Amino acid sequence: MWCNNCFLLFPLRGGAIVFSVFIFAYNIAGAALLLKFGEFVYFHYPEWDIFAGVSFLVAFVTMINILALSNWSIAITRVSSFLWPFAFVASALRAIAMIVELSLGKKMIQWECDHDGQLYTGKYDSSGKVPHFSTGVCRFGVNSLFSVVVVCLLVDVGCQLYMMFLNWRFSKRLQKYGKPGSGLISNGVNTHLHLPNTA
Repeated sequence: MWCNNCFLLFPLRGGAIVFSVFIFAYNIAGAALLLKFGEFVYFHYPEWDIFAGVSFLVAFVTMINILALSNWSIAITRVSSFLWPFAFVASALRAIAMIVELSLGKKMIQWECDHDGQLYTGKYDSSGKVPHFSTGVCRFGVNSLFSVVVVCLLVDVGCQLYMMFLNWRFSKRLQKYGKPGSGLISNGVNTHLHLPNTA
């Protein structure tokens, strides 16, 4: 028997839209942080730009997902279903690379904290000054910051995996029942007469 609510923490469509917005928001915020402060924790150009680019990719796929969910669109849902695995693999590889590079750069980050947030590479910006960051975050310790980043990356991968599951469930729901009120016939049955309340 088909299970319409298995592994769902919230109503399928509404919960998936909210979850998509959440993933979109934190990926945009993460990309902005990487573009602004990435060079202080990753020391091989253009690592931080690539990492930020993956966040923008995930945000783009999530935006397509939101459109599919909002419009009950089978076509757009198929597009997002096709794109999600690529975004997920890119994010998983990005998470591994970020953790490894951050681990290798701990001593350099500590050096920056010990020198008032001065950029380790000593590169000058457009104004002829060496960039600095606020050393307020250094009081928590480099190891604590490393742990926070690792947890955030793992949570991100987990959220994307669950979003892929929600997208798959929504796709199967559309195939089985169609859009509410459409009167779609599935297996000879007028499905809108017994459409489950998963919106």
